Amino acid sequence: MTGPGRGPQTPPVSIGPATAVGVFGVGLASGVLSGMFGVGGAVLTTPGIRALGATPIEAVGSTVPPILPGALSGTVRYSRAGLVNWRVGVVCGLAGTVLAVAGAWISDSVDGHLLMVATASLLLYTGISTLTQVRRHRHAPIEAEGPEADLEHDGDGALRTAATKVHPLGQLVAAGAGAGALAGLLGLGGGVVMMPVFTRILRIPMKVAVATSLVAVAMFSVPALVTHAALGHINWTYSLLLVAGTVPGAQIGSKITLGASDRTIQTLFGLFLTVLAVIYGAVELAAFAG
Repeated sequence: MTGPGRGPQTPPVSIGPATAVGVFGVGLASGVLSGMFGVGGAVLTTPGIRALGATPIEAVGSTVPPILPGALSGTVRYSRAGLVNWRVGVVCGLAGTVLAVAGAWISDSVDGHLLMVATASLLLYTGISTLTQVRRHRHAPIEAEGPEADLEHDGDGALRTAATKVHPLGQLVAAGAGAGALAGLLGLGGGVVMMPVFTRILRIPMKVAVATSLVAVAMFSVPALVTHAALGHINWTYSLLLVAGTVPGAQIGSKITLGASDRTIQTLFGLFLTVLAVIYGAVELAAFAG
């Protein structure tokens, strides 16, 4: 097999104890991120293992296996709290499944550095749009009902009602398809795409959006995993260490979100993605230029 990302680029490797601990720590942190914000966690694991020695295509492919266990771990916690909108999550997950495969196949013919820069651009857009939304809500009058009221008062009853609301099928299919394509292409869980769609377009309160995003993330991580494995993009030494940290991390992250307000979680989400995008993009642009 030949091509920019096929098997010969990702042979099994032995890594030192310090690197192993570092990769596990990245997995733990990404699990917290997944549980808090409803993302796959690759927004942290991709640059994390890249800094720890992974090649660009390994950094894309090796972060896919931890997405599924991390998303499932967080989903279980949120489901017990009654915050998962299963219809939204399942429809978006199904719509994104086929597109995730297509995105993963396309990634095999694209320069790995360009994928990293594209990932940074997506993170920056998502972070800035989230912070813009929080600022707009802060200065807008709060209505007695609706998602803005949920952001302010965070009532359990209102959140559980939002978890059963029926949204237009076409919007759900479009959101899932777009997120799935980007998940496969960039090695992301897709949550960084779905979260702004859920909160801004579908007007789903943040906690319900986080819980529901994890359902879809888990579903279309499966075909992305199979495709990246078939193409030889996955370095399993990195992946298994990431998995070991992701599962407990997701439990910690979901606990934090359940105890915080929607507005606080949105602000943290936006700030984290914006800072990460700037650092991540600068490093990759410098490497690409060199």
